[in-house]
Amino acid sequence: MSKAAIPSQLDTTILAETFRLLGDPTRLRILFFCLDEPRSVGDIAASLDLSQSLVSHHLRLLRGARLVRGNRQAKQIFYELADKHVSDMLVDMAHHVCEEQADD
Repeated sequence: MSKAAIPSQLDTTILAETFRLLGDPTRLRILFFCLDEPRSVGDIAASLDLSQSLVSHHLRLLRGARLVRGNRQAKQIFYELADKHVSDMLVDMAHHVCEEQADD
């Protein structure tokens, strides 16, 4: 899709839902925590001081939006960002926010 292309109505609806999911601070924390390497639910929960059930709930939503993917290793599933588009978008937006705050 070129920069000038306008997404279809369906694609726009899906994109809006994706941004709605990203509007939750806990989900963003989970995504940033999984940015550099795959993480287990237990690792995510312990490191972010969240319950495993809450982490699992958020991961289920993020997986449904194709923002993360899980890879099973023995009895554990390790979650990572779905692709470079997701990681680039997160990093770029974090830089954007930091630049805005520096300009103030």
